[in-house]
Amino acid sequence: MTIDQSDRQLISNLAHKIVRHGMAVPAIFFLEMVKYMSFIGSQLMVFLGPVITVFIRSESYYKVTHLLEERKNIEFLMLEIERIVSDNKIKESQE
Repeated sequence: MTIDQSDRQLISNLAHKIVRHGMAVPAIFFLEMVKYMSFIGSQLMVFLGPVITVFIRSESYYKVTHLLEERKNIEFLMLEIERIVSDNKIKESQE
């Protein structure tokens, strides 16, 4: 199963938010630790959904929850975070 373009965009947006808030290193560290338990983690997100969706949009939250059930999507998220951090470092060095 491949990741379609809308799912890639959603994961990319999540990666941008993680990097923007300065959480790239902790996020990569955490994702590396839990990627082998991705299904369990996504089910925990479903369990916490009613509380969390009070603060954020529920449709995107549950879409991310569904995407993170698969390990390849977690790998894509980690690669996307690393790509964004690398791009930011290149931009900073050019200025």
